[in-house]
Order: sequence, then structure tokens, then C-alpha cells
Amino acid sequence: MLHLTPPDENAPTMRWGRLLSRRRYPEQPQLHVVSEAAPVRGAFVADYDRVVFSSAFRRLQRKTQVMPLPETDFVHTRLTHSLETACVGRSLGRLGGRLLLEETDGLADELPHLDSDFGDIVAAACLAHDIGNPPFGHSGEDAISAYFRSSAAEPFVRMLSEAQRTDLQHFEGNAAGFRVLTHTYAAHSNGSAGLGLTYATLGAFSK
Repeated sequence: MLHLTPPDENAPTMRWGRLLSRRRYPEQPQLHVVSEAAPVRGAFVADYDRVVFSSAFRRLQRKTQVMPLPETDFVHTRLTHSLETACVGRSLGRLGGRLLLEETDGLADELPHLDSDFGDIVAAACLAHDIGNPPFGHSGEDAISAYFRSSAAEPFVRMLSEAQRTDLQHFEGNAAGFRVLTHTYAAHSNGSAGLGLTYATLGAFSK
């Protein structure tokens, strides 16, 4: 039987109601709540769906997972890897949420759907975890960094700010992924920023 480690009496209490924030980045007007019942499609399920329907996620089908040369024409892409990771993450999130509900007094009364929320948040974060990574994993990151430090890239980097040059010359896929999820592009006439995910999912992705 799996049990959580007993909490430290001196440690700060986890405020799950606040951590599982349904507020979105950027801030959006709150919709009128007609019923207190659990929605059919919750905010964190919507996060998962927004990742699936994004062009950045679809591009993962052209990035192979790091592996030896395959013996068949079946190639394990980062898209299929991300889908598999999301499936495992959802199950682990729900298991952790269920254990927390069972071992924390009063939490089920405050957050009766905590286990489902945990699963949906972790699944969405897992689905997006490779969204900013280049092909060939860390070798791809190193290749991008090396190119933008070379003389060949000088015509492209000389017009950039110091911070922008640093981002390219020390490329980091997770940071690039966070930018994909949150960056506002001038071409977006509707004023949207990134995918408009909840703070809870963005926090899980960062973690």
C-alpha cells in the first residue's frame, strides 16, 4: 500500500485551492457561473485540448525521438512520445490526487474533484513538455547554440539585444517551450497570448 510521507508540522500548508488556479494567462474576464456543479469540460481539460489543437504541437510529428536507427519504417516521433507521456502523467496525477484526498482531513470537502484535476493538469503539462525542444534533443540544443555563437550567424545576431543573443547562443528547449505557450505574436489580431492556458498548467509545465 502506497502512503504519503507524514507532513512536517513546521512546514507551510499547501493551499491547493489557490495552487489549482483556473485563471488563464493572460487574464481573461470571468464567465458567469450558472451552476455550482462540476463542469462537463473543466478548465484543465480545456488546457489539454488547446495544446492538441495548436500548430506547435502538430509540428512535433516532424521531430523524431532520440533513438538508434529503426529496423522498420515506424518512427517514434516526439508527437507520439508526448501522447504516451500524457497518458502516463494523467494516471500518476490521479493516483497522487486520490492519495492526497484520502490522507488529508477536510480536503475532499473543499476540493472533491482534486484527483481528476491533478490528472488533467499533469496530462496537459506532459503533452506540452517537448513543445519547445528542437529535433535531436540536447544535441539539437547544442547545435543551435553553437551556430549562433559562430561567425556565420553574425549577420543575424548583430541586430538583436543582448538578452535575445543569449537566448539563442545558450538555447534551452524548456524555456523555448514556455515562450511558445505564453508569447503574444503581433499577427494575433484578437489580442490572444500563446495558448491561453491556466496558471496551474503553466506552473506544472515549468516544474
